Amino acid sequence: MILSDWEIRARCAGGMVIDWCQDLINPASLDVRLGSTLLIESVESSDLVPYPLHRHTQDNPYLMVPGQFVLAETIETFNLPNDIAAQFMLKSSRAREGLEHLMAGYCDPGWHGSKLTMELHNSRQLHPVALWPTMKIGQMVFHKMSTAPQRSYAVTGRYNCDSGVQQSRG
Repeated sequence: MILSDWEIRARCAGGMVIDWCQDLINPASLDVRLGSTLLIESVESSDLVPYPLHRHTQDNPYLMVPGQFVLAETIETFNLPNDIAAQFMLKSSRAREGLEHLMAGYCDPGWHGSKLTMELHNSRQLHPVALWPTMKIGQMVFHKMSTAPQRSYAVTGRYNCDSGVQQSRG
């Protein structure tokens, strides 16, 4: 069962999401905003390197070049209880600008204390896509579990309680 707006509001007010605000609530989802750090490719290293977004704005955005891949974080921090799973979906307006999310946005029940890391790709061939902190980047859809799982992600998850955008630990 997908949570409705009033259920999302009540759960967020109870601590399920930190740094949320009322105007982010949709009928069946919660908008999430782009945080202040990206991890980007560098010619010096095969690892992605931190890039601070705080100096960028809507009027002076970071321009993600065609074909570029970045990892990004949300402003919001999540504390999913054991009876709620969540799924990240890119905002349709961002997809229409040429931005893609690489479909790794599923959050198990019990995932908590972490900002969501998003895998973003500019699929345009000729033009950049603009990014800036606080932009509405996607939305979280919350699913109520029929019962709590036997094994919580709070115990088994390798990305639990992370601060900031995270590279693969695969």
